[in-house]
Amino acid sequence: MKNKKVLYLTQAAMIAALYVVLTMIANALGIASGNIQVRFSEALTVLPFFSPAAIPGLYIGCLIANVVTGAALPDIIFGPLATLIGAIGTWALGKAARRCGEGKKAAVCKWLSPLPPILANAVVVPPVLKYAYGIVPVWFSVITVTAGEIISCGIFGLILLFALQKYKNQLFGLE
Repeated sequence: MKNKKVLYLTQAAMIAALYVVLTMIANALGIASGNIQVRFSEALTVLPFFSPAAIPGLYIGCLIANVVTGAALPDIIFGPLATLIGAIGTWALGKAARRCGEGKKAAVCKWLSPLPPILANAVVVPPVLKYAYGIVPVWFSVITVTAGEIISCGIFGLILLFALQKYKNQLFGLE
């Protein structure tokens, strides 16, 4: 039992650290903030598919990343909440896939795993961009944020998910 707790905390901490580092790289390239956001770190939002430890790891990583990149207070509060909501949705899809085994339903869950973070960010981030940074119109932000999330989560995230699939037992302690 003690080893499971250590594994959980270690995974969460590593995911948080990776999220911060990847966001800082994207920030240095000028693509981590603003209306069009392509955060490489958002690819990590598929990790709850494998481990619930990714949920707090992503939340804390996003929180720290928003603080160190100089985000406005509403972004520091609501950005990580969007990531948390998305992570919980991805975890639920992973749980459903494990119940289904290796059949077609499990494959559908894998392909849908980036959808919760894409939707959560599409709903939460545009109002934050309006009220925290004065970026309007909101409908335009919905389009650009969603496009960035599709690139980050939908493309990079799925590449990561399928690359890690082979090593999920070793990396995440799954049986």
